[in-house]
Amino acid sequence: MRHFLTTMDYTRAEIEGLLERAQRFKRRPVDPRLKDRTLALVFFNPSLRTRTSFEVGIQELGGHAVVLEPGKGAWPIEFEEGAVMDGDPEEHIQEVARVLSRYADLIGVRAFPKFQRWEDDRKDKVLQGFARHATVPVINLETITHPCQELALALTMKERLGRLDGKKLLLTWTYHPRPLNTAVANSAVLIASKLGMDITVLCPNEEYHLDDRYLDAARKSAAENGRKLSITYDIESAYRGADVVYAKSWGAIPYFGRWEQEKPIRDRYKHFIVDEQKMALTPGALFSHCLPVRRNVKVTDAVLDSPRSMVIDEAENRLHVQKAVMDVLINGG
Repeated sequence: MRHFLTTMDYTRAEIEGLLERAQRFKRRPVDPRLKDRTLALVFFNPSLRTRTSFEVGIQELGGHAVVLEPGKGAWPIEFEEGAVMDGDPEEHIQEVARVLSRYADLIGVRAFPKFQRWEDDRKDKVLQGFARHATVPVINLETITHPCQELALALTMKERLGRLDGKKLLLTWTYHPRPLNTAVANSAVLIASKLGMDITVLCPNEEYHLDDRYLDAARKSAAENGRKLSITYDIESAYRGADVVYAKSWGAIPYFGRWEQEKPIRDRYKHFIVDEQKMALTPGALFSHCLPVRRNVKVTDAVLDSPRSMVIDEAENRLHVQKAVMDVLINGG
């Protein structure tokens, strides 16, 4: 049995295989390869694309999904080992994961950080708890990484650019009125490095660096492919030469859980918005974002609605890559 928790657990050849399988599903959307199989989707946080694409995907493969929202339509869950359960949680992950494994063939989990202490959130206790106790494959629907979004971005870039070796991805931080998860940013550098791209991370200052776990993994993958990852705070140099501009906001880890201290800092960097002037510095770069996106805060209308924008294609490709993941986890390579 194998889980799909992070692409760090998968080789480049395996990632390429998933993308090829996704392309086949895109050409032939309805294929009953998972007939009568059940997917349990456990959402601790809201979702539009993830929930819809997984529900549609499993249906088009002949199976069906059950959606659970702990604390709403399902009991609150305890994740601490050895906990004395005298608080709100009614049941422990040990029972939840094992029971769901008796009902379902796959379990998907979405659980965002709590934004209190990064030292705690980076342990990814919810996802790891399901993976530890489940007896069926577990899929990461976004926790502190977002591997399904990674695959969708990769498939979309390959459709537009062909082979990605040697192409340059610019991951640019953008302003947002509140701190956001680093998951998509972590995932963007992981997948781009895995597929042989040169990566530039543009952020306001060193306080906005991503967790070293993901930067180091991306640097290692890049080096294995003869490429590199660099970090810069200079907007103009970052955009020059970029083949793809990927925009994302994320919170500064040193201020994790201390929003009032970070807010005046990030308010100084609203000019990081992706606009026509910055895109003009590139040799006709493509633009994308994971969605949802705040128009004219993160990116201007003109860029988002341009023919070079891939945001809708990337969102669609969530459906196809997730079918590939489910198929591989159940039916194997």
